[in-house]
Amino acid sequence: MTSTEQSAPCVYFTRPGRVNTRRTLEVAAARAGELDIQDILVASHSGETGLAALELFAGRNLVVVSHSTGFVRPDLQQMESETRKRLEEGGARVLTCQHAFGGVNRAVRRKLDTYQLDEIIAFTLRLFGQGTKVAVEMALMAADAGLVRTDRPCIGVGGTGRGADTALLLRPAHAQDFFDVKICEILAKPRLME
Repeated sequence: MTSTEQSAPCVYFTRPGRVNTRRTLEVAAARAGELDIQDILVASHSGETGLAALELFAGRNLVVVSHSTGFVRPDLQQMESETRKRLEEGGARVLTCQHAFGGVNRAVRRKLDTYQLDEIIAFTLRLFGQGTKVAVEMALMAADAGLVRTDRPCIGVGGTGRGADTALLLRPAHAQDFFDVKICEILAKPRLME
């Protein structure tokens, strides 16, 4: 290996989904320890994945990102208040806000049957897997909420459906600076051969 290259491990899962949650969190925790990454973002609409992350990321800035209220149906918040309380008592911060890639533009699609730029970006990121889209989206949301800084890297953990199967080392940006997001390393993801 030359001085102009580095080697970093990446775990590729043979199938996506929640079956990979524990391993994804372990891979993310190991890399966070190696690089002294303090900011960890974990997608968790029910709070289950967030609760699993608590023990592995103790002492770090763990931000658990839930679905926005109304994501599934009007006025419904999928994360139970008791689960939110357990996460917060465990040291995590829970972020519930509008998704960076699905706000007013999604309303335009639903009403006028035409896709908008944010959803095109989301579909493009999904070429790398649903979890990649989620990790990037959370980085924007957490930066906009002031829960992570844009001048240091974080680890984003997302998934396909329920649970976690993707972990990225990335540098966040605010939504209006989307093109400043940098994906530094892919730590884990599904292979997506089908």
